[in-house]
Amino acid sequence: MVTLDVPPQLLDALSALRERVAAARFPLPLAGAPRARANRDELLAQLDDYLVPRLRAPEAPLLAVIGGSTGAGKSTLLNSLVGRRVSEAGVLRPTTRTPVLVCHPEDHHWFAGMRVLPDLTRVWVPRPEAADGEEEADGDADDLLAPLGEDGERALRIETVETLPKGLALLDAPDIDSLISENRILAAELISAADVWVMVTTASRYADAVPWHLLRTAKEHDATLVTVLDRVPHQLVTEVSRQYAALLTKAGLGDVPRFTVPELPESAGGGGLLPVTAVASLRAWLTHRAQEPTARTQAIARTARGVIQSLDVRLPELAAAVAAQYAAALRLTSAVDEAYESEHARVRGRLQDGAVLAGGALKRWRSYPLDCGAGELLDSVGESLEALLLCAVTAADERIDDAWRREPAAAAPGLMDRDRDAESAEHRIGMAVRRWRRVLEEYAEDEVRGLDRLERNLVPDPESVAALLATALLGGRRARSAGETLAERIGAHGALRLRDRGGRLLTGYLDTVLGAERERRLAPLDALDVNPEPQADLIAALSVLQKER
Repeated sequence: MVTLDVPPQLLDALSALRERVAAARFPLPLAGAPRARANRDELLAQLDDYLVPRLRAPEAPLLAVIGGSTGAGKSTLLNSLVGRRVSEAGVLRPTTRTPVLVCHPEDHHWFAGMRVLPDLTRVWVPRPEAADGEEEADGDADDLLAPLGEDGERALRIETVETLPKGLALLDAPDIDSLISENRILAAELISAADVWVMVTTASRYADAVPWHLLRTAKEHDATLVTVLDRVPHQLVTEVSRQYAALLTKAGLGDVPRFTVPELPESAGGGGLLPVTAVASLRAWLTHRAQEPTARTQAIARTARGVIQSLDVRLPELAAAVAAQYAAALRLTSAVDEAYESEHARVRGRLQDGAVLAGGALKRWRSYPLDCGAGELLDSVGESLEALLLCAVTAADERIDDAWRREPAAAAPGLMDRDRDAESAEHRIGMAVRRWRRVLEEYAEDEVRGLDRLERNLVPDPESVAALLATALLGGRRARSAGETLAERIGAHGALRLRDRGGRLLTGYLDTVLGAERERRLAPLDALDVNPEPQADLIAALSVLQKER
């Protein structure tokens, strides 16, 4: 029985929107990130578990999920509606609990596959052995499986009973206030997968916050909702029902169908089924919604429409959370950029001032060439350059740490972990300086090789040319005589040409070294892949959906 006319364009728009929601990530520990992740997961579950499968198969049985607090009597209510015990009842629960879905045997195929609740493994209990002379019931071999899921596995147990009307399926969800977080999450997912929400509370707990949170959620989503006030003492039925109705009316839920189940001996401890008369009105209401075409269409359409309309609010909230993540990532990136740009400028200024030619390097230069060889001078100048660069990187990282400590987003794992990198930074800078020196020496050899053909007896040593060049490039005003000596050795034009090449090489290596350290500092943040595209994609997907619906 097809109950809804769903255009394919709407399904395409929902599928695209679902992919955009799945792509939204919130890795930075901002104040709103946990809520955003929970909202995304809840929305994904509702799209995957209910909305898309329902719109793709509008003729599938009506699914009513029975939810409520611990001890509200959900399992007893389900067993009584079915007419036999299919779900474990009682206040004391096992530490893990498999939800139970009950349907008519002819509807079994709708739930045996992954059409709804695709993340739950299907499990079945063994069928009763056929009596002598009777044929076994038809079905797949998997229907005879006994295990109810491995430890830690999320599973859904499927039961089929002849007593349940065709076109109606009931699902007993875990307690919404379970002490086990996995059960609470699963309960919320199951309720969101329902065509009809059956919210069960008791005469002693109908004003508790937990059931009212679900009632308000149902109202926000405009879901098809029915409430059951369970275990009401006979002498208090009138008063409790009146007070409960007043609370519902005050919350804008006055038109929600209400059913009252009296307190009976069978209610305690899950020892038996409630009398048929105790649940007859609720069973009749559910049967009518499942089998009467107009009522069925209204129930399904209302819940589906409510979920779709809720996207008008939920998607912009997700998009705003994505924008907050990107803004935080930009602040973190800007702190890195500013720190390294500042240190880069400082290094350039220090080089112009001849800061490298200080300490041991200056001592070597003053004793060159009488008491210091060209190789020793190059070593000393290179070590001084390494120290300057390492100091710049350390200063930049300390400045970044100070800025990031003021950013909650920087608490993401790995962003502030620099202890592992201190020695390797020194190693990397040392390697880069040694490579720069080798290239500088190659430049000197090239220049000297050009002189070799002209004045064979006056060819300078390439290492001494490289030492003079390095000193002239890094010594500033203190090394003016190094440039003059270089010009005397290889000629003014050659010295100018060599200093231009060496200057470009030095600038390139400075950019490379500091740029690589900057990228290394940003690598953990880049790995989180926080970018603005998901925000635009969410808004665009919502716009397409609004047009198609």
